[in-house]
Amino acid sequence: MITKRIIPCLDVKDGRVVKGIQFEGLADVSSPVKLARYYSEHGADELVFYDITASAEGRTLFTDILTETARQVFIPLTVGGGINTLEDFDRVLKCGADKVSVNSGALRNPELIREASLRYGSQCVVLSVDIKRVDGSFHVFSKGGREDTGREAIAWIAEGIRLGAGEIVVNSIDTDGVKEGFDLELLEPICAMSPVPVIASGGAGSMEDFSTLFTKIPTIDAGLAASVFHFGEVKIPELKAHLRACGVTVR
Repeated sequence: MITKRIIPCLDVKDGRVVKGIQFEGLADVSSPVKLARYYSEHGADELVFYDITASAEGRTLFTDILTETARQVFIPLTVGGGINTLEDFDRVLKCGADKVSVNSGALRNPELIREASLRYGSQCVVLSVDIKRVDGSFHVFSKGGREDTGREAIAWIAEGIRLGAGEIVVNSIDTDGVKEGFDLELLEPICAMSPVPVIASGGAGSMEDFSTLFTKIPTIDAGLAASVFHFGEVKIPELKAHLRACGVTVR
């Protein structure tokens, strides 16, 4: 079994980490700089930083708070929000990001994935996909989960991989913040077809949710969560001990 990664996610709005349920009802949590330092020192394998309103507000990502956050971490940092051009990739990487997550920008211009992977390497390009069930199908949503694109999710992910995405983050809007477990029904077919690493996001409410994810879908690479980590409901060192006891290989 491949070594599994545990990844906290910082959803940042107006310079503060926030968390909601199913992408709505955002509540203030903490400073991204403070949280990033904490996770870097307490066992996180990677960290994700999303400027969650950049695309919906039609602006570029805030770089001052990102630069300060990047200074605090000594683990890989993935950054997304308002990534629409190669210049956005360049700007975020120069702020200290290791990987760049693209979502709405790639939906508007899929060639951005190819251009970025050619310039920076596919390992730098993360395709983040917000997915929700619509009339029995998995639809891709854009602008922070606000707009149904009508695209079928698995077909879009396959296209993103073909264009050069080196990693996929699957955000289930249906399970986001609900804390009743990851969306296995969504994740299974994606992992079955994807030749690149897949990260599950949305639904973690307990340590058992992570062990269920990794044992039910052995090919998945990582579990990403926010509120269970931010509010101390799950502590990463204890989670890793639990996963080892379940036979899951972690760092």
